[in-house]
Amino acid sequence: MKVILIIRDLKTEEQAEKLRLALEDTRLIFSVKPKDHIVVIEGDADAVYTAKVTIREAGFIIE
Repeated sequence: MKVILIIRDLKTEEQAEKLRLALEDTRLIFSVKPKDHIVVIEGDADAVYTAKVTIREAGFIIE
């Protein structure tokens, strides 16, 4: 299952890199698209929950 999370503060490549580094530690399958202000997560509900917690801990707001 693919889930798209809209990230309010994701505007620059530097922010995208910060988010990528945080998500890489979770071993999730994901892609960060700063131009669209989104993160795409592949996985089950547990993977999505883990991604949301990690994104919030990195200082970003999920819409």
